[in-house]
Amino acid sequence: MSQQRSGPPPIVYISIVLLLAGGGYWWFFKRSTAPPNTSTTAPSQTVGTNPPPPPAPATFSPPTTVPSGTTVNIDGSTSMVSISENLKNSFQAQFPGTIVNTNASGSDNGIRALLAGQIDIAAVSRPLTPSEQNQGLVAVPIATDAIALVVGVGNPFGQGLTQQQVVSIFTGQITNWSQIGGSDKPIRVINRPPQSGTHQAFRDIVLQGGNFGSTPNITTMEQDATTPMLRALGGDGIGYATAAQILNQSTVRVVAIDGLTPTAAQYPYRRTLYYVYKNPPAPNTSAFLGFISSPQGQQAIVTSGS
Repeated sequence: MSQQRSGPPPIVYISIVLLLAGGGYWWFFKRSTAPPNTSTTAPSQTVGTNPPPPPAPATFSPPTTVPSGTTVNIDGSTSMVSISENLKNSFQAQFPGTIVNTNASGSDNGIRALLAGQIDIAAVSRPLTPSEQNQGLVAVPIATDAIALVVGVGNPFGQGLTQQQVVSIFTGQITNWSQIGGSDKPIRVINRPPQSGTHQAFRDIVLQGGNFGSTPNITTMEQDATTPMLRALGGDGIGYATAAQILNQSTVRVVAIDGLTPTAAQYPYRRTLYYVYKNPPAPNTSAFLGFISSPQGQQAIVTSGS
């Protein structure tokens, strides 16, 4: 007589084993490939911390008419005196009854006057800084210019300089003309004041962002004016100015740089000159800046020598 088996049949045990095996497979293999929990909180982000981009220059069309009595006040770079005067005369002739007042107290002073609402346009011989752009100032390129190195016509040094020699002279490393092939005489460096756009452009372009020297032979002028600087050169001084202001001077001589004069296309010390306005431009500002792109305005710039 056969003995009966107690408990569940063997198929039940087999099913349990298979279920446990399948659960273990899922736990160790499938669970690791499941997508990450997306319910976690994303890192917080600060919105609006980036400064707004600087305003782009507006497009100014040449005006056909300008109301009589319109006044435009310009101040700034001494390098742009000829440009501003020529444009002033041409604008007033084109539109009778208009008045353009020009002054040249330096690029920085012109920008300060523009921000204070004292003038309509600042003449600037350097690019605007990010801070100036963030205050709503917009620069319009007007012309290209060159910075010329000059000595007095009576200076016995009659040769040119290399770019490295220029750097060494204006940083105080070379202090005697004999160090660059001249006579045994101290070099007097006549520097323009810091508020001058030409001073800042010289630092950026010529000194590659470096500083002027502080040696006793380097003198910094109190005011940004070209004529007094040229008079101060004498027979042992060296200075710098916008090329358009000195090319026709009979009391000074231009110093060639790496064998090139400012009239050469490859001359190394070139820059851009700008008119700067505060956004949005007023009608008188728009009229004057639009006139610049007219044939009469372009001719006025060409005849200014820039």
